[in-house]
Amino acid sequence: MIECLLEALIDTLKVIPFLFLTFIVLEYIEHKFTDKNKKMLSKNKKYGPAIGGVLGAIPQCGFGTVAANLFSARVITMGTLIAVFLSTSDEMLPIMISEQANILLILKIIGFKLIVGIIIGYIIDLIYRKNQEKAEIHEFCEHEHCDCEHDGILLSSIKHTIKIGLFILLANIIIGLLIFYIGEDKISSLLLHHNILTYLLSSLVGLIPNCAGSVIITELFLSNMISVGTLLAGLLTGSGIGILVLFRVNKNLKENLTILGILYFIGVVIGILVDFII
Repeated sequence: MIECLLEALIDTLKVIPFLFLTFIVLEYIEHKFTDKNKKMLSKNKKYGPAIGGVLGAIPQCGFGTVAANLFSARVITMGTLIAVFLSTSDEMLPIMISEQANILLILKIIGFKLIVGIIIGYIIDLIYRKNQEKAEIHEFCEHEHCDCEHDGILLSSIKHTIKIGLFILLANIIIGLLIFYIGEDKISSLLLHHNILTYLLSSLVGLIPNCAGSVIITELFLSNMISVGTLLAGLLTGSGIGILVLFRVNKNLKENLTILGILYFIGVVIGILVDFII
C-alpha cells in the first residue's frame, strides 16, 4: 500500500511541470493576446491534429493532461485532443526498451499509433468543425472559480497547477489502491480469452487513467500471451491521466463522454482489423 501511495506521488510530480507551463501559456493568452491574435490562433487550429499526434508520440507522461486543459479552454480542437490521446505511448516504450524488444517493432507500433491519431483527429475535426467553439479562456477560469484578473499570470498559473495537481494526486491514489486490491493478475487473466471480448476488455483496460493499464497490456504482449491487435486495442485508448483530467476541467459532460466513446470505439475496431489483416 505504501508503494501505491509513493507511485501516486511520483506520477503526479511528473506532470506538474507540464501543468504549470500549460497554465502559463493559457494565462498569457488571456492577459496579453488581442482579439486579432486570438482569431489568428483559432485559424491555425487546422494544423492541430498533426502537431498533437506528433507531440503525443513523444515519450513523456504529461502531454495528455496538457491537451485536456488546452481543449477545455478551447485553444485546441477535439480532433487535436483525440490525436494526442490516440498517439500517446504512456509506459509502453520504457517497458519494451527494458525488455530489449526489437527496435523495429517499437518504431512500427509508435508510428502506427501516430498515423491513426492524426487521421482520426482530422476526421473528427471535419465532423465537428461547425460545433468547434472559439477560444474563451476566461470561461475556463470561471469554471475553476479563480481570480485570474487580479492575481496576475504567475500567481494564477500556480493556483491552477496546485488545484489540478491535488486532483491528479487523489485520483492516482484511489486508482492505485483499486488496482492493488483487485490485483494485476486478475486483470491480466481477463485478456487471455482470445475472442471478440479480448479486444473489448483490452480497450477498457487501456482507458484506466493510470500507467498500470499499458504496463499490463505491454507485458502480456511481450510474453506472447496476446496478439498485436489486442495490444493496439489497449494502447490506442491509453491516455494515462489525461482522460480523467478532461472530465475534471471540461464542464461539457456530453462532450467528454463522446470523446471517451470515440477512443474506445477506435481502439476496439483498429485492434480487430489489425489481427484480421495480419
